[in-house]
Formats: sequence, structure tokens, C-alpha cells
Amino acid sequence: MLGRSVTRHGAFAFALAPLLSGCLLTGETVPLAAIDPPPNYRAASDKRAALPAPDWWRGFRSGELTMLVERAHLENLDIAAAVARIEQADAQTRVAGAPLLPAIGLDSSATRSGSGTTASSNVFRAVLNASYEIDFWGKNRATLRAAEFSAIASRFDREVVVLSTVATVINTYFQVLAAQDRLRIARSNVEAATRILKVFQDRIAVGTATGLDIAQQESLVAQQRATIPPLDQQMRQSMATLAVLLGDAPARVTVRGGSLSAIVPQRVATGLPSDLLLQRPDIREAEAQLSASNANVASARAALFPSISLTAQGGYVSTALSTLFVPASAIYSVAGSLTQPIFDGFRLISQLDLQKGRRSELLQLYRKAIISGFGDVERALIAVRDLAEQERLQAEAVATARRAYELSETQLRVGTIDITTVLNTQRTLFTEQDQLVTVRLTRLQAIVSLFQALGGGWVLPEELVSHRGRARRAAR
Repeated sequence: MLGRSVTRHGAFAFALAPLLSGCLLTGETVPLAAIDPPPNYRAASDKRAALPAPDWWRGFRSGELTMLVERAHLENLDIAAAVARIEQADAQTRVAGAPLLPAIGLDSSATRSGSGTTASSNVFRAVLNASYEIDFWGKNRATLRAAEFSAIASRFDREVVVLSTVATVINTYFQVLAAQDRLRIARSNVEAATRILKVFQDRIAVGTATGLDIAQQESLVAQQRATIPPLDQQMRQSMATLAVLLGDAPARVTVRGGSLSAIVPQRVATGLPSDLLLQRPDIREAEAQLSASNANVASARAALFPSISLTAQGGYVSTALSTLFVPASAIYSVAGSLTQPIFDGFRLISQLDLQKGRRSELLQLYRKAIISGFGDVERALIAVRDLAEQERLQAEAVATARRAYELSETQLRVGTIDITTVLNTQRTLFTEQDQLVTVRLTRLQAIVSLFQALGGGWVLPEELVSHRGRARRAAR
């Protein structure tokens, strides 16, 4: 059922496609100056003008992750609610367009009346009534245009929800993998610390170790064991969160997981900053809302002018059913009216001022969405680059700590090292291993944030293709 709804929405979006080309603002527009996209991103090392693929999550090379994302597309309840909002917006568009067509009604009745002093009489009626408001000033057309732009905004709102849901699913899955990695490290550390404890226990039997040595090592073993329950809790809770994102009960969703080391960090091509205005669904939604508000201003202004209406009536009226549809029973009437508001307590003027104020607010929100988009991309680029370097350095720290630990364990077995050095090398290795997983998780989540900041993976809109074609011709 969801698939059929999406198909209907796609058809409606195609019908509204002319409204989406170029700037959405029509009629009386508001200035859009002060939004000057930079030529490129300062933190971008890749200057290619490519954009992420529509199924960008496949680049992480995880079959289970791909399955979870695709399932979320179909079953996530927030996405389903966004689809329902599209249906409401489509219906509202049809409601707004109704005044542009004449209203026709049938009045058919049979009446019998009389009193104690008069004979009973019958009256039969079959009359068509029609009325039509001439949209001379464009009030109804402006109202329809506002509803159409609102319907467009609802489609971009769905894309915002989809992008947010996909990013949340991916990040939560990465949290599951990180918890599993940290659990494996914690259990391995417990085994290593227990192995060192066994060495001290063997040495105390021959008098080369003290009770203090054993107590300190036992404390370290207990500390490592205490890290396991919180990690197990985090893993299971993240799995439950994934189930909710998939629109199902946690008891019916199984996540196998694996390791973060199996996830391929993607290299993201950011494209041009000017592309962001067409690729970010939240920016397109803000643009559509601004266009709808602009149409509402036009409608409120047109309400100040006279309203011209035509009414007509035609049909048959007779006192006998047998003569109802004969020419002698025919009746008709035609009338025109002009209504001009003179004084209504400044209600119409205030409505116009209200719509202008709303338009000014949405203009600033539109500008903010653009600037925020540039900021999101820059922050994500900085995070991706610096976290990649931090992961490399952290991996070196783990390798160094492991060598120190292995040397200390060897020297402990031959009795040439003290307990303090052994404890320090153990704690350092355990901490650095856990920190490496945390840094790797943060780096992968930064990559997801970069995809989200770029608007996810979009097929190139027609207006973007035209824009790039003009840019290439100008460059020649």
C-alpha cells in the first residue's frame, strides 16, 4: 500500500514539475540577495563536482547495513507519516482549486400544503442552481498556488524525514558494531589480566611475589570485568533502537552485527556549494514554503478588491407532476453581483500585513537554511579529515602500547620487572584499544553526517543539469 501511495505522489510531483524549475517564486517576489554561495568549500580536499550516489550507504560495503536501510525505507513509521502528510497536502490543493470552477446544485422537491379552510395544493420543483465567482483579481488562483507550493514542500519534508531516518539507522548500526568491538576487547583484556594474575599466583608460591602484587592485579581484573555489562547494555539497547526505526518490535528484529573494521570509510565528493541549494531537501522545503507565503500575500491583497459573482437558476416548477417538464413550467433567472468591502475594522488590511510578516519570517528562515547548510558541510568536512588523522595516530598508539605490554609480560615471567610497570602497561593498552574503537566510530559517523549535510544521494535535478551545462558553455 505504501508503494502505491508513493507512486501516486510521484505522479502528482511530475504534474507540478514546472513549478519546481529555477526559483520557485512567482508573481510578486521578495529579494533573495545576501545569499552568495562560495566557489568551493574551504575544508574540501576533493574539488570534483560529483555528487553522492542515490544509494550512498552501499559504499560502506555492509550487506546487513544495506538491508536495514532498505527496510527502513519501506517500514519506518515516520516516513509513512510523511507520506500521509503528502496525501493531506494533495487533498488541500484540490480544495483550494475548487473556487476556480462553478458550483452547480440540484434543487428537487415535492410540497403539499393546505389548511382547514382551503384545499390542499401541490408544488413540484426540479431546478438547477449555478454560481461562479469571477477571479478577476487572481485571489483564488493565488490561493491555489499557495496550496500547490505547500504540496511541494510536503514532498521535500518527506525527503528530510527519509534522510534523517537513514542517517539514524546507519549511526545506530555503527553503535552496535562499536559496542561489539569494545565487548570483544574488554573480554580479551580480562583474559590477558587473568593471565598476568596467574603469573603472580605462581610466583607467590615460590616467594617472588607479595600479597599486594596479587591484590593489585585482582583489582585490575575486576575493573575490566566491570566494563562488560555497560557495553552489553549499550549493544542491546542500540539493537532495540534499530527495531523501532524499522517499525517493528525489538523481539522480532535480529541484528547480527560484526566489527567496525569491516566497514569501509567512504571518500565523499562534495560537489559545488551552489549545488547545495538544489540537493538539500530542507533548503528546497524552505524555498517552497516561502513561495507559498508569497502567494498568500497576493491572495490577501486581492481580497481588498471587489468580488464579482454570477448566479443562474433554471428548471421547472409545477403544481402537477404530469406537467412538471413541459415548456410552460420552465423558469430561469440570471444575476450578477459586485461586492466591495468598505469598512471591516481593518480586518483585510491586517490580514495582508500578517501575510507579509509571515513572508518576511520565511525569507529569513530560507536564508538561514542555506547558510546552515554551508556550515554543516564545512563542519562535517573538518571532522572527517581530522578524525581520519586521529584514527591513524590512535592505531599507532595501540601498536606501541601492545609492544610495551608484550615486553612487560615477557620480563615479568623472568622476574626482571616490578608490578607497577606491569599494571601501567596493561592499563595503557586496554585504554588505547578502547579509544581506537571510539575514534573509528566517531569518524564513520562524521562521514554519515557529511552525506546528510550534502542532502544524501540525489539524482541530478533538471535545473542542476541545465545550470552545469550553462557553466561549461560559459567556460569555453
